[in-house]
Amino acid sequence: MRIKSTALAATVVVVGWGVCCGNAAAEPPAPPPQPKTTIDHDGTYAVGTDIVPGTYSSAGPVNGGTCYWKRVGSDEDNKTIVIDNALSKKPQVVQIDPGDKAFKTDGCQPWQKTDTAAPDPGKSPAEVKLPLDILNRLASPPGATPPAP
Repeated sequence: MRIKSTALAATVVVVGWGVCCGNAAAEPPAPPPQPKTTIDHDGTYAVGTDIVPGTYSSAGPVNGGTCYWKRVGSDEDNKTIVIDNALSKKPQVVQIDPGDKAFKTDGCQPWQKTDTAAPDPGKSPAEVKLPLDILNRLASPPGATPPAP
């Protein structure tokens, strides 16, 4: 009877080990999540960790509201600074640089990394000068010489 008890105990130990510990070695750890190229909801995203740097575009605000975004970095003292931001009712394109710390979005439609869209460079000085010249002529009294450029 003593031999049967010992054999039974050894069987329970071996089976218990297989259930408890044998399966743990079979499953490798999950790889860390990769940075995304789509930003599909409001939030703040770490550049290089949550999102890939690059050029992103959004169709603009959700439901006729306003779309706010900002690029966040740090200065030479490692203090957080706003690099660039916008509040708009129009489609947006933003260049997120590898040196940026984070990108925040609020009220915007999804952002998609495109790298083919170019950020709006603004108007050139010549494009700004023409409307200003017209305004200066309209604001000047009759017969006055408009200001020199």
